Amino acid sequence: MPELPEVETIVRDLGARLTGLMVERAEVLLPKVVAAPAPEEFARLIAGRKILGLSRRGKYILIELSRGWVLILHLRMTGQLVYTTVLEPFPKHTHLVLHLDQGVLRFTDLRQFGRASLVPAREVRRVPGLRELGVEPLGAEFVKEDFIRKLARSRRMIKPLLLDQTFLTGLGNIYTDEALHRAGIHPERRAADLDTREAGTLYRAIREVLAEGVAFRGTSVQHYVDGSGQRGRFQEILRVYGKKGVPCPVCGVPIERIRCGGRGTHYCPECQPFER
Repeated sequence: MPELPEVETIVRDLGARLTGLMVERAEVLLPKVVAAPAPEEFARLIAGRKILGLSRRGKYILIELSRGWVLILHLRMTGQLVYTTVLEPFPKHTHLVLHLDQGVLRFTDLRQFGRASLVPAREVRRVPGLRELGVEPLGAEFVKEDFIRKLARSRRMIKPLLLDQTFLTGLGNIYTDEALHRAGIHPERRAADLDTREAGTLYRAIREVLAEGVAFRGTSVQHYVDGSGQRGRFQEILRVYGKKGVPCPVCGVPIERIRCGGRGTHYCPECQPFER
């Protein structure tokens, strides 16, 4: 699933290219991709609206439209949102197309889990999924002291806690594994068992790995592409994610893979011992 760096890259790319363009019409090729309103009403309401800008909240893409409406998109596992001015056949699994006065914005999704919703701007904060989101880890509201206090109050394993979007929004499997490795913390340790130094190290690791993910334009290990259809490059410097059996770049011990909180998890048994 695209995580914070991937979604942020898409938003920055498309924000620069789409702002000021007009939606002439919408083509809904897979009705279930439109969560709200009904596909026919969706197409009627979005036509003729100008794109005023793009933003991100967690893993959600928000496209602000003229006259008080917002298009909310979630890519889920395999969604791709690509803008092009080249006239060519739509790729397979294209489910939604916005025909603009310059080019087209197309949403493709192999697994068909991604969704689009058109809502009044005044109701965005009340949209299910968005309204429950926690703190943005690259935002000013992500304060180290608050993070340390919240960890100390939780008996959950640290990886499932970091994946909980109501606790901290935007992290997924890739960047959680990478941040925990940088911090030297085993993914199954209880959050409350981390001492202040470890918690502070994890705070810095989360911010660093996400910032690097954005700088490298995301991680393309499967389906992710940016707003122009290009692959990211963070997979070139991954330390543990997807590296089962590969020597750890820090100590040389082979990376192991376990199930943690129901998710496949990669870690180094030497750099991230369970006991402290």
